[in-house]
Amino acid sequence: MRHIFIVLFWMTFTTFCAAQAQDVKLAQHYYRSGEYEKSATIFKKLSDRSGFQEYYFNQYIESLMALEDYDTAIKAIQIALKKHPGKLQLYVTYGNLLERQGKMEQAEQEYRHAIEQMGQDIGRINALGNAFTRMTKYELARETFEKGMRIVGDQQIFAYNLAEIYRRKNETQPMIHHFLNSQMAVIERISSVQNYFAKYLRGDEDYEILRKELYKKVQAQPDNIFFPEMIEWVFIRSKDYDKALRQARALDRRLNENGSRIYALAQIAANDRDYNTALKAYQYIVDDKDPQSSYYIDAKKELLDTKRKKIIYAKQYTKEDLMILKNEYVAFLDEMGRGRNTAFIILELAQLEGLYLNDLSAAIQTLSNLLEMPGTNNYVIANAKLALGDYFLMDGNIWDATLLYSQVDKQFKEDFLGEKARFKNAKLSYYIGDFEWAQEQFDILKSATSKLISNDAIDLSVFIMDNANLDTTYLPLALFAEAELLIYQNRIDEAFSKMDSITILFPEHGLEDDVLFVKAQQYEIQQRYEEAAVLYQEIIDRFSEEIRADNALWALAQLYEFFLDDLDQAQELYQRLFIDYSDSTFSVDARKRFRMLRGDGV
Repeated sequence: MRHIFIVLFWMTFTTFCAAQAQDVKLAQHYYRSGEYEKSATIFKKLSDRSGFQEYYFNQYIESLMALEDYDTAIKAIQIALKKHPGKLQLYVTYGNLLERQGKMEQAEQEYRHAIEQMGQDIGRINALGNAFTRMTKYELARETFEKGMRIVGDQQIFAYNLAEIYRRKNETQPMIHHFLNSQMAVIERISSVQNYFAKYLRGDEDYEILRKELYKKVQAQPDNIFFPEMIEWVFIRSKDYDKALRQARALDRRLNENGSRIYALAQIAANDRDYNTALKAYQYIVDDKDPQSSYYIDAKKELLDTKRKKIIYAKQYTKEDLMILKNEYVAFLDEMGRGRNTAFIILELAQLEGLYLNDLSAAIQTLSNLLEMPGTNNYVIANAKLALGDYFLMDGNIWDATLLYSQVDKQFKEDFLGEKARFKNAKLSYYIGDFEWAQEQFDILKSATSKLISNDAIDLSVFIMDNANLDTTYLPLALFAEAELLIYQNRIDEAFSKMDSITILFPEHGLEDDVLFVKAQQYEIQQRYEEAAVLYQEIIDRFSEEIRADNALWALAQLYEFFLDDLDQAQELYQRLFIDYSDSTFSVDARKRFRMLRGDGV
């Protein structure tokens, strides 16, 4: 019997809850639709049934006020006050009703009466303050919570409420002050605090206010680890990675950590191309941590990779810089051994030898040795074969290059590596003038899973189609493709000579802007930035309707911003790009760079 009673109870309770939820939805619908009489009737029934549920009661009063039935609303509030004298938020509802009637002084009296009566009951203080907040009576809400903290004798208890009030008022400094005073300021809640500030702080000025408040907290509570943690986070958010590293090192030593904090910061800095800070961070782990620690070897690997990226992306290096880096790679491999755990380091060494030191024989030998190492991961082997194919192609060994590409294509048919191998084979066919087969492959690769390969395939397919149809002969396109292969093989003078022959033999040919663009790119690689800028500008001036125009605008803007030290000119070019070429793939980034140079703090 008891079991049956429980089942019947739950069935009845469930039915009641479902009916109540339906009533609430119906009342809300009537209110939104302006049918206030109907919404008032249902909300009153819900309020009476619940004893006193604040939402239902307030919505009942709102419906009556919408009907301008103030007498009924006043009577309802007075009855509720008699039944629930401790519900001080009713005075706020009453005051709001009086305000709607234009009785401002009487409304203020009700608000003051509520604040005077709140006493030491935390629940009543909280309910009253929140009622003022909902009515956007922020000053009264602030007064309520501040008085509540004094009465209760606890400066933390309503600090979060005050922070929220100041947030709504867009007063950053007191918002931050009270939020850090709240009970959120404990290490277990640091992620929530960081999310809060990331959501509501805007720009460097806000973060500077936060940083100053945190320094005050550190001085007042030197043993609370929360505040130094937050200071490191602020520096990271502000992209001031060097200062973040100082803070991180202090925390790493203070907490006797294993370097995880430093390693994470180094990766963030490296990804944002602050290579100097990343290098210092990785070096700290190598110098300060035990070689057996979990981050030691990874830090040594990343130290090498970051040095490589710093040299490559800066585009301002000497052969001596490259040789020093190569020797560091060799020293690392001598120390750690050459095996599957260091295979990616060997790949990077080969890239350094082949693409930057132009020592193809050394790169080919390095990769050939890698392919012979037992137990190496199949993906590493595939990447080694693709790189080796590239170096064979650069060395003029076309047959071995296509053979390696085909091996990877066959082994990874449905994988990104397979698509990459097919693209390389198609590009090789393009280089040697087999345009029809190359275009067929590019057309297939338009649907590649890799967006980069897909976009490149589309571009090359369109490029072949456009230039193959200009004449009855493929000769201009063949000369251009041969020149591109020569560039790939680092035979720049021969490539330029062949490109010059296109403009001589076929004046005003559609490839002229492409010739200028490829030459400009090579000047840029050679750090001949002024000469590159002249050619990019020529494309912009003479071929503004051609496909290379937006590429030239972007490249020239980048040159002025990062290498020619003319930020005004860069800003002007970025603006022209996103206005005149709004469909360009560069337009979004151009707008961001423009706003940043303008000082918007994006």
